[in-house]
Amino acid sequence: MSGKLLVLEGTDASGKSTQFERLCQALDARGIEYRRLVFPRYKEESSALIRMYLGGQFGTHPDDVSAYTASTFFAVDRYASYQTEWKDYYENGGLILADRYTTSNAVHQASKLEGDEQKAFLDWLFDFEYRIMGIPAPDHVFFLDMPTEAVKNLLEHRKGKTQDIHEKDLGYLKQCYQTASQLAEQFGWHRIRCTDGKTIRTIEDISSQLVDEVLHTIL
Repeated sequence: MSGKLLVLEGTDASGKSTQFERLCQALDARGIEYRRLVFPRYKEESSALIRMYLGGQFGTHPDDVSAYTASTFFAVDRYASYQTEWKDYYENGGLILADRYTTSNAVHQASKLEGDEQKAFLDWLFDFEYRIMGIPAPDHVFFLDMPTEAVKNLLEHRKGKTQDIHEKDLGYLKQCYQTASQLAEQFGWHRIRCTDGKTIRTIEDISSQLVDEVLHTIL
């Protein structure tokens, strides 16, 4: 009996790490058993090409590496994680929470393409990871909807953090947000709006909605 895989998605600086941590704390407080995953796994050998890509060793702009090529870097890291860390737990009915997943490739790499080329890439991506590589498809995806202008302000206030080639490119971030919004609508992702139209909602307010929606899918 397969388990359940829930994924938290969002563009860079949308608050994923903070909200993922609060979500895990909420499940811990309720005594709900689960396993947590955070991608990419930067400290693992399987992420070597990801680090090189994001560090600009293959080009200083995201478009310097094709959507297909970059996607394989991230997919290999997920495959390694599945095979060595959580396959048995998941296949025996376990609950998995993931901060980023294949959906991140869909957001960040599909943003390099348009129209029919983008559609062909998405078809290839999901077939490549879910069928050919054999990692599970998510049961639910929760999208932190943080508009690009708000993300820009948040990135500017990050002190002492080196930005990767994605974060440095505001135009690319805008494309990623547009793609993510499109995918959320197309695939029925749970949309957690992080602003009220003008101002960013409080961390507590966003967390409360996220936790409620996650609990609704698992209880």
